[in-house]
Amino acid sequence: MIHDDSGRGMRRGGMQVLRGLSALVLTGFVGIAIMGSSRPIVRQEPFVRRAWPDSVAGRWTGRGLAYGMHRDGQRPGGPSPSRAQIAEDLAILAPHWATLRVYGSTEPAGTVLQVMRASHPDMGLVLGVWIEPETVRDSVKHAFVTDPAKVRENRRQIDEAVRLARRDADLVRAIVVGNETQVFWSGHKVPPEQLIAAIRELRARTRLPVTTADDFNFWNKPESELVARECDFAMVHAHPLWNGQSPETAIAWTEAQLAEIRARHPGLPLVLGETGWATQRTDTGDEAKYMKSPSSDAAQVEFMRAYEAWIATRPLPVFVFEAFDENWKGGDKPDEVEKHWGLYRADRSPKPAVAGAR
Repeated sequence: MIHDDSGRGMRRGGMQVLRGLSALVLTGFVGIAIMGSSRPIVRQEPFVRRAWPDSVAGRWTGRGLAYGMHRDGQRPGGPSPSRAQIAEDLAILAPHWATLRVYGSTEPAGTVLQVMRASHPDMGLVLGVWIEPETVRDSVKHAFVTDPAKVRENRRQIDEAVRLARRDADLVRAIVVGNETQVFWSGHKVPPEQLIAAIRELRARTRLPVTTADDFNFWNKPESELVARECDFAMVHAHPLWNGQSPETAIAWTEAQLAEIRARHPGLPLVLGETGWATQRTDTGDEAKYMKSPSSDAAQVEFMRAYEAWIATRPLPVFVFEAFDENWKGGDKPDEVEKHWGLYRADRSPKPAVAGAR
């Protein structure tokens, strides 16, 4: 699933990264020019992974929730929520969710951290860095050329993530560079060398765990190994609904995908970065093709009951997708599935799956 809760953007830094990178990376000593700098970032061996902080102030951090904060009439790159609206959201979520995940580092991510510090200091944030490919076809579609606007926005995302990670090091749990940029069906596929350069830069400029988030259908493939060896953990998206499952089979299916990824990447810690169940969808297009079970309040209740029982027995950090319905997503049809993954409606009223927890 594709999200852009950042306002868009990230970049590779305007450079052409070394050809034959995959062969060079395996040696463990690769210099890649940082965006906007002539100093190379070199990955030194041995690579020591930074641990996910399991507990902060006695609270388990792995109970997570994806947080898209834009309300009706708002959208990334357009009108943004006010500080008061973000404070209202966190007051709803803080009693039940220890860690929130946002998908970009630019505003309003900084305001979310300010509200956390002021009112909910036992919460934490996984900070996203939204990146997009920096090259586009030229006007006659014969060659790729650098897009300066995307280069600038990618740089802005990286630099802001570094600033927030330093300012709020006690609240930012990890940095996630890129969202579904490598899986074969991605609509904003980023060259792996661009992604690796960004991961290395953020690891060099912060002390936090750094990774990328992608679909299980990337992490279970051989091509994921080059990226995985740069990450402190793998953030995995696994959506049973999109993969033809029912609420009854969702957990077993999820466990099977995680087991396959563990076999591919022994020793690599996993975080389930997205899973959930939508409450409405269309009966056309990909939604009809891939989704074989109802999208309804009742189905979400059933899924969440199974999910809650499952995570109670495992130390795996999990982020449910998502906090609130987001009607800005997708097209004009009000029942498109991308609008309806929230545990709460766009007006912040609780759906049945969490009605008793409001």
